[in-house]
Amino acid sequence: MDSFKRFLCILAISVLCIFLFTGCISSKSTSIITSSKDKMLVHYIDVGQGDSILIQVNNKNLLIDAGSKSSTVTSYLKKFGIKTLDYVIVTHPHDDHIGGMSSVISNFNIGHFYAPKKITNTNSFKNMVVSLNKIKLQITPAKAGEKLDMGKNIKCIIVAPNNDSYKETNNYSVVLRVSYINTNFLFTGDAETLSEEEILKKGYNIKADVLKLGHHGSNTSTSINFLNEVNPKVAVISCGKGNDYGHPHKETLTKLKDKNVILYRTDLDGTIILESDGNKITKR
Repeated sequence: MDSFKRFLCILAISVLCIFLFTGCISSKSTSIITSSKDKMLVHYIDVGQGDSILIQVNNKNLLIDAGSKSSTVTSYLKKFGIKTLDYVIVTHPHDDHIGGMSSVISNFNIGHFYAPKKITNTNSFKNMVVSLNKIKLQITPAKAGEKLDMGKNIKCIIVAPNNDSYKETNNYSVVLRVSYINTNFLFTGDAETLSEEEILKKGYNIKADVLKLGHHGSNTSTSINFLNEVNPKVAVISCGKGNDYGHPHKETLTKLKDKNVILYRTDLDGTIILESDGNKITKR
């Protein structure tokens, strides 16, 4: 066995060991962006062509993905004085979602680390696993039905993935619904129509005021049935300006327009910060 194959073997074993060890919208502007006692902040961080979302509530922090570059998300979090991430979720192991994760792991105290049971041979994945091993942080396998504790008035439930094996890595994506009092947010990673159909079939409550569109607004995601069930007032697309994939696709934009959904895009709007007081959602 040559050295590269030997390395891949060791990497796969390390990852498996880690898994086994754990079984109404308005707008305003402000110069101060901090989490407050009775409000929830959701940061859709501009990471170019990729995803990264920070949720702050009850003095707790939850990070979903970390973009493709090592410094972008780390710098953003440090700018707000964040030292601890109570939860980190890797939706799926594509570079544009985990490229910056090794840096996040190395720079912040992390309480719980969730990821789907999907291994890849990329440098980004290797670096993430090595960083986790260095600090002896275990991966909790993400699966539908799992609930996260973000404190009072918050309900966080994972509604996908609903299977252990997919042809497309995107369909391993962790889909998370977060409810703060009377406001609801849905975060979909790169989940495609197959995963969306599974979620609908399982009968999960996915109604949401704000929908983070799957797969950067690609036509592989956001089926009309799924969109109708979510019935969002606002949609957010995280994508890079002039990206090579043509995201967001025209078909998806047309669906949103036909339903009169307010749309924010990181390629046009930069980082998007939404604030919920439990009854009203405001764009800061």
